[in-house]
Amino acid sequence: MPLAEISCAAPGNGPIQTKEFRLFPRLLRVLALIVAGGLSIVPVEASTPITIIVSGLEKQIYLPAILAERLGYFADEGLDVRLLNATAGVEAQNELLTGAAQGVVGFYDHTIALQGRGNYVVSLVQFARAPGEVELVAEPLAERITSASQLKGLRLGVAGLGSSTDFLTRYIAHLNGLKFGDYRMIPFEAGNRFIEAMKQGKIDAGMTTEPTAGRLLKTTGAKVLIDLRTPESTWAVIGGCYPGAAFYVRASWLSAHREEAGKLAMAFVRAMHYIAAHGAAEIADQLPNDYFEGDKPLYVERLSESKAMFTADGRMPSGCPETTLKVLSSFSKALREKEIDLRQTYTTEFVDAAEKTLAASEKN
Repeated sequence: MPLAEISCAAPGNGPIQTKEFRLFPRLLRVLALIVAGGLSIVPVEASTPITIIVSGLEKQIYLPAILAERLGYFADEGLDVRLLNATAGVEAQNELLTGAAQGVVGFYDHTIALQGRGNYVVSLVQFARAPGEVELVAEPLAERITSASQLKGLRLGVAGLGSSTDFLTRYIAHLNGLKFGDYRMIPFEAGNRFIEAMKQGKIDAGMTTEPTAGRLLKTTGAKVLIDLRTPESTWAVIGGCYPGAAFYVRASWLSAHREEAGKLAMAFVRAMHYIAAHGAAEIADQLPNDYFEGDKPLYVERLSESKAMFTADGRMPSGCPETTLKVLSSFSKALREKEIDLRQTYTTEFVDAAEKTLAASEKN
């Protein structure tokens, strides 16, 4: 990391981000010691890179990740963070378990699912209070399908098998009297692949997020069957709180890297504060142009409608882990047969410390 940097241009056509001379006072102290005692200058050791897999960087549900990078919050903590893209949460979690990444930005529900398989991962920052997903029905069936109970016999698109869209699709079908064999789930990720699959008749309905959902609704006759974009609409569908996007790490990594975990939590909490304090248009101004697929006004419109899904401070909402376990246990025999310790699936320790530090800095 450079000792001092006045500014750097964000990727794409984003605005110039000004960075403070956070290391300049330290540099002056070092120079003073050199003058006084004849110390020799040694190279500054770069921070160890931290790889974070994001289950779809362009998805609005994972906005805090790209914002933390674009706004310089990782750099402010002295972190060298590499954000890598994955097509679905199940792919991201596999990369984490193999050690190819130190953290994942994906859905909280994977921490519970993985514990059922004997793998312990911990959510450090909770980005969302709702999944931020919608179940869309393709145009040919849009008028006929008015209830989830009518999805029987249909081909349903999901981000991936074993993904959170898989979990939620199974549970909603279960609530509406359908068995797993009553429908067929087909993985088509999100974005252009999902859009083309629906346009070409490869899926009859499917669960996806913004901005994919907005593009389909604008360019086809698809309609929303189930809305999980806000806490209120989610509660109405599943009868409880289902937290979506989060930042999680392996428990073993956390125990050995508490300092880095605290710095990562600070960067993400600052991103949560930024989202809470700014409108959709201001947030969009910080993003790469290719996120908008040529329609920035649509992106802003959809973000404005679903921004309420984000937590304001990165803390886990009360009751959400319990509802998530209930949802997953409805179709997972492994979870029903094992005692799951929800206290080991998340912690607010690092978020609490970050909030305390930020509150103190605001007073000074």
